This record gives sequence, C-alpha cells and structure tokens, in this order.
Amino acid sequence: MSMWQRISLIFKSKANKALDRAEDPRETLDYSYQRQLDLLAQVRRGVADVATSRKRVELQINQLQSQSDKLQGQAEQAITVQREDLAREALTRKSGLTTQITDLKTQQAQLLGEEEKLTLAQQRLSAKVEAFRTRKETIKATYTAAEAQSKINEAMSGIGEEMGDVGMAIQRAEDKTAQMQARASAIDELIASGALDDATSLNKGDDISRELEAMSSQSEVEAELARLKGGGPAPQAIEGGDGGEILQDEEPAPAQTSESKDSQ
Repeated sequence: MSMWQRISLIFKSKANKALDRAEDPRETLDYSYQRQLDLLAQVRRGVADVATSRKRVELQINQLQSQSDKLQGQAEQAITVQREDLAREALTRKSGLTTQITDLKTQQAQLLGEEEKLTLAQQRLSAKVEAFRTRKETIKATYTAAEAQSKINEAMSGIGEEMGDVGMAIQRAEDKTAQMQARASAIDELIASGALDDATSLNKGDDISRELEAMSSQSEVEAELARLKGGGPAPQAIEGGDGGEILQDEEPAPAQTSESKDSQ
C-alpha cells in the first residue's frame, strides 16, 4: 500500500467516524421518507400525463369519427342527386379518416395499458411509502426512548461529563479534608509530647516551670482535700523554679517516749 493510499484510507476512516457521530438516524429516516414522497409524486405526475395523452387521442378519434360520418352522409346525398364523382370523393376521404381513426385507437389502447401499469405501480409505491412511514415513526420513537434512557442511566451512574466533573470535585474535597485532619492530629501529638510549643503558653516560662506549676497546683488540691477530711496541718510550700511556691506536706514531729521524759 502506497503512502497516498494510506493517507486516503486514514482520511476516509476519520471522515466516516465524524459523520457517524454527527448522523442522527431520525433525520436520515425523515430524509428517506421525503425522497420516497418525491418519487411517489413523480409517478403520480406520470400517470396524469399518460391519462392526459390518452384523453387527447380520444378527442381526436371523436373528431375524426364525426368527419367520417359527415363524409358518409355527403356520399349518400351525392348518390341521390346522381353525382357519382362527388360520392366517390367523399368515400375516398372517409377511407383516409378511417385509417387515421384505426391508428389513433391503437395508440389509445397502448396509452390505456401504460396508464393502468403506472396506476398499479403508484398504488404499490404508495403502500410501500405508507408502510415505511409507519416503520419510520416506530424506529424514531424507539430511538428517542433509548436515547433518553441512556442519558438517564448516565446521569444516575455518574458517568456523564458533568457528573464526572462533580465526582472528581467531591474526591478532591475528601482528599483535602483527610489531609487537613491528619495534619491537625499530627500537630496535636507534637504539642502533647512537647516537641512543639503551644502558642497559648509561650508566656508561661519553660517546660520545667510549667511542670512545677502543675505539681504546685496538684499539691494545693491535695492539701485542701486533706484539710476538709480531718483538719490536718497545711502542707509547706516550696519555691518553684520560676519563683512560684510548691506546697509540701510537713512530716509530723516524733512522739516523746517515757524514757526521754525521765532523762530530762
């Protein structure tokens, strides 16, 4: 296969594919139906032309027949007045008209047969056109229903162009949401482990001070709880790293024994 043949084949295949996408079967059926109607109209005009010709021949036959009858009367009248020569002339003309009438009748019979054939063809073609019209409307209705069903199925399954774009947008939004959630969780873990400082506690000292403050707060809670339970001694406060105080429970003084009292 030569280069030009390959180019021609590629061009024809591309053109055929483009035409196939652009072609609407309903429009093609309507066009075919219109062409059949045009053909049927031509056949009807042909039948009308043949019938007109037959009618014209029939009129000519009638006119010639009238002339022939007139010549027959003239011949009889000439014989009555003993003018044999005039009678012979009239009969001679009548013979010529009779030949013409015979030829016209033959032509009339041919035209009548042609008219009958065309009329039969017209009836058959009309029946075919009507059957095609019915089938055409059925095919168009079926195609329209199938096209609507296909569009509905595409919309429901999300494989259409617009639904596909919406699905992609939803997927991107879900991916971004998951990424932001993962980032927030990672930052929370870093803050909890102390690897990353909390912006709200930047002015509260270093991590040791914060831990001592937490111990002081816990000691105060425990001391207040012990006081409420039995009125025990208040815990002593120890100084924190940042100048704060941490409460520490006082150890009870050892009880004096009887021997120690005697020695005193």
